[in-house]
Amino acid sequence: MRIRVLGCSGGIGGRHLRTTALLVDHDVLIDAGTGVMDLSVDELIGIEHVFLTHAHLDHIAALPLMVDTVGERRARPLTVHASEAVLESLRAHIFNGSIWPDFSEIPSPEQPYLRFQPMPPDARYDLGQGRHIAPLPARHTVPAVGYLLESGRASLAFSGDTGACPALWQRLNARADLKALLIECAFPNREQALAERSGHLCPRTLAAELRQFAHAGRCDIYITHLKPGQVELTMAEIEAGLGDWEPRMLQSNQVIEF
Repeated sequence: MRIRVLGCSGGIGGRHLRTTALLVDHDVLIDAGTGVMDLSVDELIGIEHVFLTHAHLDHIAALPLMVDTVGERRARPLTVHASEAVLESLRAHIFNGSIWPDFSEIPSPEQPYLRFQPMPPDARYDLGQGRHIAPLPARHTVPAVGYLLESGRASLAFSGDTGACPALWQRLNARADLKALLIECAFPNREQALAERSGHLCPRTLAAELRQFAHAGRCDIYITHLKPGQVELTMAEIEAGLGDWEPRMLQSNQVIEF
């Protein structure tokens, strides 16, 4: 499997700051933040599935525009997978006929541009060609998940937005084939109280979480969702406090194969 990082920033402002979106091979998106907007129309048409971690705007911003752009060019609906709580938020607050048209009913209920697929916590989807994806536990201010991707040879985990979450490490520690972990760290240590209130990590709390991780030192760790204007400080604190784990900052346009 091939992951192309379309966006991994905790905000916007600057040429390379795009919010969260990961392109899996050519046909699957994990989240649909502003990074999706850099894809060509042909690349957008090729996407068959979107798996959402949660409904916050920085993770869904491009989805309404994407559906509008490619809906009539596709032979079948774009399928959006998420928990029922996330799908209800999309129906009520985005695709509601006021903020944006309800493309799950347009051009007709029988042949819509968009299809919502509820995702139970124990789901595991077959993406074809030996690929699978499954939700992972997360703890955020709204219903949220991370994702585990399985290529058939190795696996990769993406935390999504999360604070302290013991259940996440229980799941990851059971994966002997885990090659990479993409984990958020939104704020520097001086904003630990804000991080905890908003369901995020800072370097100090990330270190506490990684002490529960059985694969530390044997798995590549990438830091995502850094807040603009605080990237250098947060990464310096991560490197000072988590140097033994050798974490690296995830970059837009980075490609990870596993």
